[in-house]
Amino acid sequence: MRASGLHALLLVPALLAVTPPSPAQRQAPRPNGVFLIAKPELPDRNFRRAVVLVTQTDDAQTIGVIINRPTSTRLPELLPDEPAAANYREPVYFGGPVMPRVLITVFRSETPPPAPALQARRGLYLSMHPDNLKPLLAAHGAQYRLYAGFSGWVPRQLEAELARDAWYVLPADAEIVFRKDMEGVWEELLRRALARRTRGKQEAPHGSGAWGPEPPGNAARATHLHAA
Repeated sequence: MRASGLHALLLVPALLAVTPPSPAQRQAPRPNGVFLIAKPELPDRNFRRAVVLVTQTDDAQTIGVIINRPTSTRLPELLPDEPAAANYREPVYFGGPVMPRVLITVFRSETPPPAPALQARRGLYLSMHPDNLKPLLAAHGAQYRLYAGFSGWVPRQLEAELARDAWYVLPADAEIVFRKDMEGVWEELLRRALARRTRGKQEAPHGSGAWGPEPPGNAARATHLHAA
């Protein structure tokens, strides 16, 4: 259910580049983010009743954060030398078991951000780069949320879990990501996923792929995340 050790290190460059992005690199790739909704029988305690916002990189690694696990931790505890940390009034969420002391920022932006980031949906980004976090802390009215740690799958790992029917897949929704109260979100999306699966079986009983009923144009092929 997660990357660990060397595999975790392989995921880091996707969230944090060591060199500034060129103008071409700052043109974000096509968004492909989805929600993974853990099935009730999922055995991994890290993902029990979890809703995970994930996106896939160009090299087929899948990275994301659990969006419905607020903690009691406050940002000044993690960034004691950053005065602007006090501006962030929300709790820090548990993003996943990979590198749990690393901060991941999920934020909205109408323009490409100043530092490397993954675009999950149009205008919705994930990044661990501090140069993306600093202006958000200083801004008034910026919409962002912070997570300690992240969830990650190396190529083909998540596809194998989906083939074992461990997750439901739904389109990602920024309004849900930034919802103030996350209580009941898993139950809500579970009901939505079950209803969607029922409709899919009724509408396309002969065509299904690893991501559920296969969307037109074979968009659900195993190398790309997709939810219609």
